[in-house]
Amino acid sequence: MENGSFPLLVLSGFEFSARQRAGLFALALLWYALIVAGNVAIIVLVVVDRSLHEPMYVFLCSLCVNALYGTLGFFPKFLLDLVSASHCASPGASSRASSRASLCPTISYSACMLQGYVIHSSTCGDFSMLTLMAYDRYVAICRPLTYHALMSRTRVCVLVLASWLVPLLAMFLNTATLVGRRLCGARVGRIYCVNWMVRALMCAPPLENVAVGYFNMIFYFGHFLFVLWSYLYLVRACLRSREGTRRFLNTCVPHVVSLSTFSVSVLLDLLYMRFGSAHLSPHAANFFAIEFLLVPPLLNPLIYGLKLSRIRLRLLGPRRGRGGPGESEGHKSPALDTEA
Repeated sequence: MENGSFPLLVLSGFEFSARQRAGLFALALLWYALIVAGNVAIIVLVVVDRSLHEPMYVFLCSLCVNALYGTLGFFPKFLLDLVSASHCASPGASSRASSRASLCPTISYSACMLQGYVIHSSTCGDFSMLTLMAYDRYVAICRPLTYHALMSRTRVCVLVLASWLVPLLAMFLNTATLVGRRLCGARVGRIYCVNWMVRALMCAPPLENVAVGYFNMIFYFGHFLFVLWSYLYLVRACLRSREGTRRFLNTCVPHVVSLSTFSVSVLLDLLYMRFGSAHLSPHAANFFAIEFLLVPPLLNPLIYGLKLSRIRLRLLGPRRGRGGPGESEGHKSPALDTEA
């Protein structure tokens, strides 16, 4: 069958009762509001305050924009699906079985491709931006005398632009290899569209998509190796002295926590998507599928907002946001808070 025979795909991961949907809608709406509020607060603060127009804060602002971009691809559709869905009994099921079936939402093929593209490109964008932040910390702490030369305004703009364009292009190539293919099924076993599962519905999965997918995985695994290499140097440089340890704790811990949380969330999703488990409950499966859209977008602004003194002082005020010694507003250590 051509994909035109399936004008709508079924998101069969929705296995919630009406009561569960009501509670989940309220919780998801509140969570999304917190994500938007936290990330917008950081973005506005960095844009408005000229003293924060420095590489680390520019990269942080870009990370927050990417979080809004990725969650926009998931939450509005998810919230709409919770309040409006049609019965999705298996084809050929009796009317009695149909009445007991879970309520499953549908999505058009083109919208499914768009949603998968937005979510996947946002995920790759997070890796790119976290890699830039690791490089910024490496230069600031290990090569402070050359920081201004290596992290000039022009170079920062180029790096930020590349951190957006490369993931968008990588996922465009991945998604483009799936468009227009013949489908032999219409049920996506998730609560949102995933390219990997859409490919599984195709009568003849395209080999070029497999090639592009593995290339992207190897490419971003290279990002991970770069981050690991940079932090080996950071730890070695910082742990030589008490001052270096303090610098590492003040500026690198938020990034380590953010990177670790995001990496674990994505890894859990990839492992379940590739291997799955017949013994895993549908609710646990759904949580693993959306954890990277829930935890990192909310955790990142909290971590950076509370740990970085210059952001904390502006968000909470000079009294409530004042940190310990060495974290005052006037402190200008290149590797500690201004990262210049």
